[in-house]
Formats: sequence, C-alpha cells, structure tokens
Amino acid sequence: MHTADFIVREPLLDPKQQVLGYELSWRQSAGDADRANETDFAALAEFVGRQLNDAEAGWLLGGQLLFLQASPALLTAEVLQALPPKNTVLTLGAADLAGAAGLAVAKERRAQGYGLCLRDADFNVLDKALLGLLTHIEVRFDPEDLGSQARIYGALKQSSVRMVARGVSTWQQYDSCAALGLDAFVGKLHLTPRPGPPAKGLNPAQTVVLQLMTLVRQNAEIRELEAVLKRDAALSFKLLRYINSAGFGHGSEIHSLRHAVTLLGYAPLFRWLSLLLATASTSGYSPVLMQTAVIRGRLAELLGTPALPRGEAENLFVAGLFSLLDRLLGIPMAEVLEKMQFSEALAQALLSRDGIYGPYLALAEACELNSALVSSLAASLQIEAEEVNQLHLSALAWSHNLQL
Repeated sequence: MHTADFIVREPLLDPKQQVLGYELSWRQSAGDADRANETDFAALAEFVGRQLNDAEAGWLLGGQLLFLQASPALLTAEVLQALPPKNTVLTLGAADLAGAAGLAVAKERRAQGYGLCLRDADFNVLDKALLGLLTHIEVRFDPEDLGSQARIYGALKQSSVRMVARGVSTWQQYDSCAALGLDAFVGKLHLTPRPGPPAKGLNPAQTVVLQLMTLVRQNAEIRELEAVLKRDAALSFKLLRYINSAGFGHGSEIHSLRHAVTLLGYAPLFRWLSLLLATASTSGYSPVLMQTAVIRGRLAELLGTPALPRGEAENLFVAGLFSLLDRLLGIPMAEVLEKMQFSEALAQALLSRDGIYGPYLALAEACELNSALVSSLAASLQIEAEEVNQLHLSALAWSHNLQL
C-alpha cells in the first residue's frame, strides 16, 4: 500500500433499499489519479482482508459483500486467500477474462466460491461461456434510452447473473431500475434523502427523543428521564430491548426503566437517543442514509480519540451523525441546531466544518465522497493514511454490528 492511498467506499443497494455490500477502492493523491496496477489491486485485497476477516470472529460485515477491482494477476495471487470467498466479488473487464487461460482461472475462482463481476461489457458480443461464470455484471444506467436497456436487462434476467446498475444518482432512477428488474445499485443514494411528504417540524416520536436528549445533556435526575420514558411505551420497549441485548452481557433480564438508564449511563444513553432521533423520521429517511450517518459519526470519533479528551471525542460521534440530520429529518440544519441547542463547537462543525471537531468530521466525510481533500485533511491532523484506512474499516464493521 502506498503511503498516500486512502480507501473510499461506495454502498450497493438492493431493490428493497437495503445495503447489500460495498465497493472499496483507493483514492490516490494528486498527480497519481491514473495509477492502477497489479500492486494496487493486491495491496487493497490484502489490507481489507486483514482488517475485516478476524481469525476468531470471522467476517466482520456479516452477510454483506465487498466488491473489489481486480486483475488477472490478482485472481492467482496468494493475497486473495485473505478474503472470504462467499463475501468477495472481484470486478474485471472483458479483456481480463479473454481466452482459454482467463476462463480457466475464472472457473477455478468461481469453484472456490468467489464472485465475479464484469464491467464495461459489450452485450452484443458477450461470450456465453463467460456469462455462465459470472455472478454479477455492471450496466450503465441511461435514462434517455430505457427501451434498449430494457431489452438488454430482459435478456440478462434469463441467466443467473445479477445486474449492477452504475450511475444511479436519484431515487427516481433507482425506482426505474428496480422496476426493470435490476438487482443492485451504485450511485450517490447514500447521501440523498428519499423523497417523501414535506416535513412539518418534528413528529411526536422525535419530540420525545429530543426532550430526553435535552434532559441527559442537563444531567437531569434519573427519575425525570424515567417519567418521560413512561409516557412512550414504544420508546421504553426499545430501551429495554437494547439494554437486554447480548452485547451487554447482563446475567438477568432488566425490566426496570430506571435500572436500564442507570446501567447504560448518560453518555451511552445520549448516543443511543441520537440514533433513535435520526431513525424516527418520516420524511427523507432511507436505511442507507442512516447507515452513512452512523459510519461517519463513528469514524470521526475514532479519528479524534487519540488527540482529544474523552468527552470531546464522544461529541465527535454526535457531530458525524448529526451532520446528515437535516436530510434525515427533512428540516434545515439551522432549525436542527436551534432545537438541539448544541455547543458552539458542535455548531461550528455542523455548519462549516470548523472548530475543534470540524476537521475530523470533514476527513470522515471525505472518505465517502472520494474527495481530493482527504490527503490534506489527514496531513493537517497528523494522521497517516494507513491509520485512516484502519479506522475507516473499523467504523464500517462497528456500524454493521450496531443494534438500534
């Protein structure tokens, strides 16, 4: 891995708006954007496999897939063994798999369980033998030519290959592709609110959560928090389910709200309420937007933890999560800040990426935008590329295992 390389991610959605996996690639430094060689492909595969495939816990992303750009050499490289076959899809061009030798290697990897995705395919001359080996095939969505695309999609649906639509940038395009039978979608949907009825302020569920968050920030008595919780049966149920989940490891089941709040503690309770506030939206909400906010918050927190006091680092999670709250709630960020009454430092980060939290939030954001600023932001914070990449994948795994 080159010292200036940063991993960027792009989620792939299924027709039900759920994240089925991620495409990971390098973001090269300025002047090096066209570099892509065998060393890069192997380095990415080796690094990702080492970070996400734990010897004891197994694959840290559960059933989610990883799509990695590959090459013929990578198909035969030892580093490929670091990646679990059933969770790995290798993307190659038609030329990479041309000829008997290419087909033989592809057949061997498919027999081992690895997925194969074909990009930039000419559907008019697609080799049927190759098509039979593929698990996925990329198609470039063109809203101006739906007729011919529909014919191509119809023909591909007769095979077992799954179609991955690239360039899907709006939810309207997503709906069109889903109606045509496509299986996965790559675009900017992880940063785009799902169209819905215009928000008319906070809904009742959000109002209750906001009231609790205010009490927590004020270090109110537990009895005051308990009184608010008792007025919302659904919220009380969610809290008890959360505290009784396997992750807490309590010997006996907790049935008391007061006991639950006491065991959880105010800082973890505020974090949990922050997540609930975002998921309680009825306008603009989509699972992938919420997941992006969670990953951004966790990555910002991990990036700042070594340099900031504990309380400050915990605030970074809130900054990252709430940086998308305007889209999740369907209300302007200024209104979000007015209702939340955040500190000046948090407000600076959310509005302009300034202040003590701003640079960490900006760096976490750059990792999902493939931004040219990622290298300079990391340098300004004196964080090496390898550490950013490790924390990025750690945040990805953490978000997958989070129970809301």
